[in-house]
Amino acid sequence: MIDRPTASKDKVVVLVKAGRLQAWDHVSPEKQRDYAREHVELILEVGHKYGIQRLEAFRLMGYQQPWHRFWVIEFPTLEGAEEWIQAEMAPPYGSHGYWEYYLARPWGPDYFSTWVTRERKPQPPLADQEPGSIPGLQVDEESVVVLMFGRGLPGSDLMSREDRGDREHVDLMKAVAREHGLMRLEGFRLIAPQDAWHRAWVIEFPTMAGAEAWMEAEVRPPYGTYNSKVYYPARNHFCADISRFKPRV
Repeated sequence: MIDRPTASKDKVVVLVKAGRLQAWDHVSPEKQRDYAREHVELILEVGHKYGIQRLEAFRLMGYQQPWHRFWVIEFPTLEGAEEWIQAEMAPPYGSHGYWEYYLARPWGPDYFSTWVTRERKPQPPLADQEPGSIPGLQVDEESVVVLMFGRGLPGSDLMSREDRGDREHVDLMKAVAREHGLMRLEGFRLIAPQDAWHRAWVIEFPTMAGAEAWMEAEVRPPYGTYNSKVYYPARNHFCADISRFKPRV
């Protein structure tokens, strides 16, 4: 049994807090469509070139101006992540976007996956579309996602696991998972930690009650006393069928 989560080194994850700047509203509808189509063609090209492995988005329930979407993009190499970021920011489309990029590694995928107690209904793949067409973005209201950003408070890493209450915390969170039907728990560890957060999580429940119970349990002492965490309730918004990044025969 895996006792503690560890980082996976075989993938590079791009975490993105994204939104559109108000300047986008001043662009004509015709140019918006042209810019978006050009943007889609570019990222499809980059995704195929570097073997993109995942492209998923979540939309916040409450807007955080200027960002309101959170994207998770996976590549097997750093080169792919770097070129993806450049492609997303490329003008003219990228000039009207707000982007916060963070490079990370999957953290404890084999550990946290064992906490899941309810199977997720997979998001349906996008319908086949013409080359260069703009995929639709739809909110899935059948589940609630909690985006969590956090870190241990300074000095907590010098404490013993017993004094921090690590085991009690794990037992509590697993109990919440069982009671409310945890559907997904994914962790990501930043390659370059930020002052406010070192790790991010995507947590999914079938109901808001489960999401609320999870957030309340996370801050319960003693473990919660030694951690700083910020939560954003969200919905599944987009999950790309990676086969779309393969060239048409």
